[in-house]
Amino acid sequence: MSAGRLKILAVDDERSQLRDLARLLRSSPAVDEVDCADDGHGALVKASAQAYDAIFLDVRMPDLDGLELARVLRRFATPPQLVFVTAHEDAAVDAFELHALDYLLKPVARDRIEETLERVVTAVAAQSGNGDGERSRSGSPEREILAVDDPRNRSSRLIARSQILYAQSHGDFVRIVVEDGRYLLRVTLSDLERRWEPFGFVRVHRQYLANLNRATELRPELGGTASLRFGAEHTIPVARRHVGELSRRISP
Repeated sequence: MSAGRLKILAVDDERSQLRDLARLLRSSPAVDEVDCADDGHGALVKASAQAYDAIFLDVRMPDLDGLELARVLRRFATPPQLVFVTAHEDAAVDAFELHALDYLLKPVARDRIEETLERVVTAVAAQSGNGDGERSRSGSPEREILAVDDPRNRSSRLIARSQILYAQSHGDFVRIVVEDGRYLLRVTLSDLERRWEPFGFVRVHRQYLANLNRATELRPELGGTASLRFGAEHTIPVARRHVGELSRRISP
C-alpha cells in the first residue's frame, strides 16, 4: 500500500465491464493505482510479478476462472485481499471459503465499491501490522511462488523462486531457467536484480542474473572471463568485470 493508498488489480474477461470497474476504482481517493487483466492467466502473471493489495475479479472466465485463480492466489506467501465482482450469485459460498473479503453483484454502485475499499484498507493495515511476507528494499512484499508463461503449452506454471537457476534477458521478457524447463516472465532484468538481490541473485553479465544458491562451479576462461555452472546441464557466461567479486562471494 503506497502512502496509505491501495494498489489494485481488476480482472474481467468482458472488456466493457473491466473498463467500468477500473474507472470506479480509480475514482476512489483510497486507490493509488489500478492495473487490469482480461483473463485469469494474465492476472496470475501480473500478480506474481508485483504485489497488489487487492484483486477484484470476476467468477466466470474462460480457461482459468475466478475461483481457480483465487485458489492459486491464496497460496502466495502474502496473498492479496480478494473481492469477487460478478453477475452470478451461486458462487458466493465458494468465494467466502476462499476467504474473499467481499462478493459484489453487477452492476456495482459507487458507494458499494467505496464500502468494500474501506474494508480492504483495514485488512491490509492489519496484515502489515502482523509483518507478514518478505519485503524487497522498495517495501513491497516479494513472492516466493511466481507464475511464469510456458510458451510451449500456452499456459502458466507456478514455480518457486528458489528453484530458479538463472534469468536471462529475452526481448520484452526475461527467460526464467529451472532444471526442467525454460519459461518467460514479463519484467526487466534490472528490476529482478533489484528485487531478488536479498535472495542470492547476482548480476554476472549484462544478459544474465544468477542464483548463487544453485551455482556449483565458477570456471575461468581465456581473456579474464569465466563461466558459471549449475550442475552438468546449465552454464552461463560471466563478464570479466564481475569475475573478481563473484570469486570472492562463492569462495568457501
